[in-house]
Amino acid sequence: MSDPMVIDAAQAEADTRRWLERAVIGLNLCPFAKAVHVKGQIHYVTYLDTHEGRLIDALLAEARALVALDAEVRDTTLLIVPHALADFLDFNDFTERAERKLARAGFDGVLQLASFHPHFQFAGTEADDIANATNRAPYPTLHLLREDSMDRAVEAFPEAEAIFERNIETLEALGPDGWTALDVGPGSATP
Repeated sequence: MSDPMVIDAAQAEADTRRWLERAVIGLNLCPFAKAVHVKGQIHYVTYLDTHEGRLIDALLAEARALVALDAEVRDTTLLIVPHALADFLDFNDFTERAERKLARAGFDGVLQLASFHPHFQFAGTEADDIANATNRAPYPTLHLLREDSMDRAVEAFPEAEAIFERNIETLEALGPDGWTALDVGPGSATP
């Protein structure tokens, strides 16, 4: 595995695309991801700084850029953070602060923030529980989603509330060795 300190923007984006294609779309963890991926409506941006305060500023700038464009051009944004927030609890705290900042900036009801982290852990689970892989990405990642697009996707997908349970079943069937075989970690893709 590559040293995370040598990850550049091209590598971070390539690894994230590989994770999206092999895990998120490949395992159908998010039934809404394939359409926006195929249409080229996902914007990838890499934050290479280590300063968390400036990361909030970058997130707000990406939120403004996202809503300034038509959804047909850019439906969602993945902000990849390879050099900051390596500790999951710090990342989790940061995500809560980021959600509050987005709401105060007027994005409440307009955008949702989803989060992914290499060490993501649901409350009440053990670190090695395969269910945690549903939210594990190669790098800390902040995902800006349009509320309108999510509403339409959920409306079109029968039993959207069952996605989480189905994902757990998928990952339990795949197992830790199967997840490892997907090869979706840092440095796994060719930029």
